[in-house]
Amino acid sequence: MKRHLRSPPSAVKNHIVLREEEKSKVILLIVAFAYKQTVNLMHQNLSVTQPIVTVHNLSVMRGEYLAVDNVSFELLPGTHTAIIGPNGAGKSTLIKTVLGLIEKRSGKIRLFNCNNKQLKQFKTEIGYIPQKFPFDRTFPLTVSELVGLGLNNKQWWYSNKRKRKMIYQALEQVHLTKQAKQKIGTLSGGELKRVLLAYCLVVPRRLLVLDEALAGVDATGEIEFAALLNNLKQEQNWTILEVSHDLDLVSKYCDSVICLNRRLLYQGSPSTTLTPENLLQIYGSLVSPTCHHHEPSRLSESF
Repeated sequence: MKRHLRSPPSAVKNHIVLREEEKSKVILLIVAFAYKQTVNLMHQNLSVTQPIVTVHNLSVMRGEYLAVDNVSFELLPGTHTAIIGPNGAGKSTLIKTVLGLIEKRSGKIRLFNCNNKQLKQFKTEIGYIPQKFPFDRTFPLTVSELVGLGLNNKQWWYSNKRKRKMIYQALEQVHLTKQAKQKIGTLSGGELKRVLLAYCLVVPRRLLVLDEALAGVDATGEIEFAALLNNLKQEQNWTILEVSHDLDLVSKYCDSVICLNRRLLYQGSPSTTLTPENLLQIYGSLVSPTCHHHEPSRLSESF
């Protein structure tokens, strides 16, 4: 006698179909995750080998004056590069042109290995601290409010609690949490520069550009800021490009030096570029008046 197998109830059929759909979703999620990880890995590998900044045959006019003449250089990820040279050598003009603040006469500038259209999405990854930060010292803006202005458009939609936490963490990294509610007009020169550094920290950055950021800061403040900046560079894996007049700090903290006097005179490590012969060529004297000799700071150990 033959026994006929009954077909499964409709509820069981639906359950089997549902399980098949779930399996398909899981497989799709696994494939999507694997693809994303592969792309991220490719991006990481590219970021290690490809320059963050590429400048090729750059020339810049300031009025009728040729301020930068046919300059080329590259910045690799995670490096700290200083631009040095006498007053009027075109140092500030060079970095402002790299940032797109001044129009170039000729040459090519490439950031993050992107074209101009692609660069728009990476602009928030660039931090900039200018030489001068003019403002009305009577304006009632607090330290935390200034740092909060560094939040990007997407982060402005975060909850107030989350934004306050991000601002606090940025201030904590520059050791200014006690000054969070202090008016910026009451800060010292060194404290103000650290607030601007916190402004750059409140969102992730890959490139930090400083235009004589230590101008107006006393010798002790310079040492403390330089040590803090070096520590943050290691933690954040920043690429740093800065204009500096302090050859002692350049020798201590920078990986490479660009010696500029409208043209690129020398480029390389501090030990190979900052020789007496090169300094004579750059500044016109064996001992540059801008080469400081600092005493160790007691406070710098806390940074």
